[in-house]
Amino acid sequence: MTIFTYLLLLFSMAAACSPLGATDAEKSDREVDFKAFGKYWYQGKAELNSYDLEQYRYGEKRQGEAVLIFVTEDFSRAKQVKLDRPQENEQDAQKVLKLNMTKKFITGIYPYSMMLSAFTPVYDKIPAAKVTASVQEWCGQTYTQMNRQANSYEVELRSYFEQEGDQQLTLNGRSEDGIWNLIRLNPKEVPTGRLKLIPSLLDQRLSHIPLEAQDATITIQPAQTAVAGFEAAKLNVCTVTYDTYPRVLRIYYSSTFPYEIAGWEEVRKLENGEEEVSRAKRKAVMLQDYWTKNRNEFQPLRKDLKLSNP
Repeated sequence: MTIFTYLLLLFSMAAACSPLGATDAEKSDREVDFKAFGKYWYQGKAELNSYDLEQYRYGEKRQGEAVLIFVTEDFSRAKQVKLDRPQENEQDAQKVLKLNMTKKFITGIYPYSMMLSAFTPVYDKIPAAKVTASVQEWCGQTYTQMNRQANSYEVELRSYFEQEGDQQLTLNGRSEDGIWNLIRLNPKEVPTGRLKLIPSLLDQRLSHIPLEAQDATITIQPAQTAVAGFEAAKLNVCTVTYDTYPRVLRIYYSSTFPYEIAGWEEVRKLENGEEEVSRAKRKAVMLQDYWTKNRNEFQPLRKDLKLSNP
């Protein structure tokens, strides 16, 4: 590798993790302390969170693991994909906070592997620009992608189930899955009150209820109980309640920056009036440039995160 190539690589990596200029921050309509935000989120590292998971499926509670990865990156406004060389097209570059959520659990003899990604602009006060979700299990796999276009989402749904098949949809409403990133930016950014909300894509894959915007109510209140080592007095809870869609989501997060996610509850309301409550509680967290830690020598870091082997 030549010195020129090496320096170019360093510049590219720094640009990918550095904040936008002060002018961009000044133009932002978001209620975010960008000085504190940049100090935490522009270190060139991701925040890795591991959780003990209790997930209901097929009427039974399963033990599993969940991981939430939050990281900032440069995103293409036009293509809505990660920009490899943002410095070459600054007009197209948009800083986003990305969430990657994974859930893994066993149902009898076979495993479930679920993943959600949500991309929320840091400086532009708009809902999540893109949300994707995939589910793999031994029966088959499904994939859903929502792209924000103007004031609606263009949706592609791919499923091996006959009644779902391949679908193209246009949905008007905000995305439930974008709430996680808004909490991390600043909980004041979460739209409270009544609104049209598109339920979590992972929940929709489990319920198989047709994907559409639902009437919902969002509230934020102080938490009443401690969660995963966080004192109740230092926690808030964001609650999403749907009018007719059989779901309630509660996200427990620290009431001060950087608004860490302590855990969550997902309540499914059954037709007989009973409820199934899936829960996650955080067990470890670290800041790490994990994309550089892909050699076998770094596998012990999984123990630091209290993660089981794949």
